[in-house]
Amino acid sequence: MRRAVLVLLVLLLGVALTACAKSSADTFSGAVLHTPYHVPATELTDTAGRPYSLASDTTKRLTLVFFGYTHCPDECPTTMATLASAMLQLDDADRANVQVVFVTTDPARDTGPVIRRWLDHFSSSFVGVTGSLAAIKTVALGVGVPVEKGRRLSSGGYDVTHGTQVLGVDGKNNVPVVWTLGTTAPEFAHDIHQLLS
Repeated sequence: MRRAVLVLLVLLLGVALTACAKSSADTFSGAVLHTPYHVPATELTDTAGRPYSLASDTTKRLTLVFFGYTHCPDECPTTMATLASAMLQLDDADRANVQVVFVTTDPARDTGPVIRRWLDHFSSSFVGVTGSLAAIKTVALGVGVPVEKGRRLSSGGYDVTHGTQVLGVDGKNNVPVVWTLGTTAPEFAHDIHQLLS
């Protein structure tokens, strides 16, 4: 009798774990916006010095945009590494329809070559963008990302305060979904596949 009860409990636990795994696999990790942001047409500059607009030069079905800076000690490199890992987890068809764009929030230090070298640590396919701080702020605020020069550091440098969300830009230059800091590479990959399916 005890053995039958134990077997039944093990079977029930297995069913519960399977249900939990299925539930988490079906969960969308990003936040779907009730009122999507519209990407401003403000012109910036890519790392090769060419004009670049998030509105007109993002030609993929889905563009993932992150605002940050190369001197950032924590969130920026972590987010870019996570996005690089997520891209590797996509199948070829999904990967062909996604672009990752990094927009600096520190144009005084982040020149085109500096951004390019930094991005190449994550993926040579990532696009880097800079411009005047005023233009960058216009684009950032238009899509709900705060950007401010932060406090001066004892080292003589300074930090930059910026939003840490990753924006999902669709083919109509809208931002219908954002991902918050802490989203994992598998969660990004899952959501990207769902959005492209």
